[in-house]
Amino acid sequence: MNGTDKLIRFGGATAVLAVAGIAAVVSFIHIQHLAWTHGQTELAAVLLPLSIDGTVAAASLVLLRAARDGITAPWLAQVMLASAVLATLAANVGYGWQWGPAGAALSGWPAYAFIGCTEMAILMVRRSRPAVPKRVPAPPPLPPHRQVRTDHDAGDGTAKKIRTALRTRDREWLAAFNGGGHE
Repeated sequence: MNGTDKLIRFGGATAVLAVAGIAAVVSFIHIQHLAWTHGQTELAAVLLPLSIDGTVAAASLVLLRAARDGITAPWLAQVMLASAVLATLAANVGYGWQWGPAGAALSGWPAYAFIGCTEMAILMVRRSRPAVPKRVPAPPPLPPHRQVRTDHDAGDGTAKKIRTALRTRDREWLAAFNGGGHE
């Protein structure tokens, strides 16, 4: 990656995070005020916006992790993301509804921008990672199990020899595994 690409990536990430931060603060204020004016306690009014917009971020990160690991997206993360998106949009639009359609649209913008910027940031991370190989080579087979006599009358010297033999076997297997290019 050359200097221009790094500058573009840094500038893009900075802009996305700045807009997401601003939108998150405005969305917080809208949801907090809406909660406070609709009978919620002061503590609930403060925590409610964090739980809604925090769920957007948490579910998005779970989906990002699944994409990076090349696994199916967890259904619960998908459901929680959709639910939180609807909740934050509804709360922000509801906050501005008293000022008509223009007020609703303006008040809904922060939620829309927060969701969009969060997803853009995640896409930037997802696309910056190299693809996961389709097949990962299997590790070498374990060494054959050696029968070790462990009678109850074995003395301390015999037990020590058994532990030493098992440690040696495990080190040899680990060396063969790591030396075989399967790290």
